[in-house]
Amino acid sequence: MKNMSLSRVTTFAMIFALAMLSLAGSSSAQQGTTPAAPSAPVAQQAPAVSQVPVAPAAQSVQPAAPSDAAATPAEREGKLLKAAAAELKELSPWTMFTSADVVVKAVMIGLAFASLVTWTIFIAKMLELSVVQRKVRSALAKIADSRSLAEAQFALGAKGSVLASFLAAAMREARLSAGISSDAGIKERAASSFAEIVRAEARRIRLGMGLLATIGATSPFVGLFGTVWGIMNSFIGISKSQTTNLAVVAPGIAEALLATAIGLVAAIPAVIIYNHFSRVTKGYLELVSRASGAAGRLLSRDLDRTHVSGGQRGRGAAE
Repeated sequence: MKNMSLSRVTTFAMIFALAMLSLAGSSSAQQGTTPAAPSAPVAQQAPAVSQVPVAPAAQSVQPAAPSDAAATPAEREGKLLKAAAAELKELSPWTMFTSADVVVKAVMIGLAFASLVTWTIFIAKMLELSVVQRKVRSALAKIADSRSLAEAQFALGAKGSVLASFLAAAMREARLSAGISSDAGIKERAASSFAEIVRAEARRIRLGMGLLATIGATSPFVGLFGTVWGIMNSFIGISKSQTTNLAVVAPGIAEALLATAIGLVAAIPAVIIYNHFSRVTKGYLELVSRASGAAGRLLSRDLDRTHVSGGQRGRGAAE
């Protein structure tokens, strides 16, 4: 009986231990699975949260671009600075000319035309003076050994020069004064004719030099007028843009100063060329005076020779 009771007790204890172990296992399983249960709804709710329209909210947060009317002075100045910087990168004489005022453009075109006239006169006068100087020197060399006006005209031939005009005037005066015994009167009248030829030649050779003097004297002032006009327009633009930043003001002032630069480009060569031609013309007129003196000497020889031959004829007739 005791053994049976012990076996029953042992069996009951084993059953109780197994029951406790099973209860402990089931409680631990419940504790391990209990946190995972809410995780499923959270995972299910995550897409719902992610599906909230975030992009429209971000778009609503971004401010709209301010218009020019609603922009602050700093923003307007920034825009002007950007535009001025872009314009400064492309700043060149041609772009300054095209963007200048109508009056400034007219001044620049007039000064450019004046510069073209200056260089045209320079080329033409250089060719003319070189040709006439060579002609007069050659004519003086040809008549150096001539003994009379007729011989000098024959030596010159048909080539036209101012010396030929002097010889023709001397022979005309000698022909018109035939029968007059006053040599002083003939020489005086011939000298008067020579002086007229010299004055006419001086006027002809100085043709265009007055225009050079005018261009050299007035071009800087014309360019200054264009500069003043352009700076006035720049100041008006400053008042409209309401900024005094140099990057905004510089293009207008550069356009205005371009007129003065073109005026100086037209004036400086004109003054230099005028002074050069004054010296060259003076040298040519000295050659003309030499030619006049040569013609006068030939006329004097002819008059003396006429008197000598007339005296000899008179003595021969008396004998």
